[in-house]
Amino acid sequence: MHHPPKPSHETLPATLPAGRMPELRMMTMPADANPAGDVFGGWIMAQVDIAGSIPAHRLARGRVVTVAVNAFTFREPVSIGDLVSFYAEVVRVGHSSITVDVEVFAERDPSAPKVVKVTEATLTYVALDEEGNKRAVHPPGEPR
Repeated sequence: MHHPPKPSHETLPATLPAGRMPELRMMTMPADANPAGDVFGGWIMAQVDIAGSIPAHRLARGRVVTVAVNAFTFREPVSIGDLVSFYAEVVRVGHSSITVDVEVFAERDPSAPKVVKVTEATLTYVALDEEGNKRAVHPPGEPR
């Protein structure tokens, strides 16, 4: 008897991360896409940067700037009308730097709902003082 191959981890349907709240949720619009209806990668990158900066800003308790995009992978295209959720998690804290992983999921086809993981990225932010100089994420004497 012939059995179809079991789906790999990559082809299993995605679900939104349980117990986590997205930093951003947006509906993609025609202005965000090319004539074929695929959302521009640059639009997704900008939203990923914003989503990643939110927990970094919260942790630093002030101004942060993006200093590196360590990794960025587009897994699936995003289309007009997708509801896109950006989940961000701090994965490393240095003296003045904060590294954040961002996962992006698209909810599509409301008549037959489907969730697809479309992008994942790792970005590094640096905390700055009022003059734009690097500063410690946790000043001396402040609890971590």
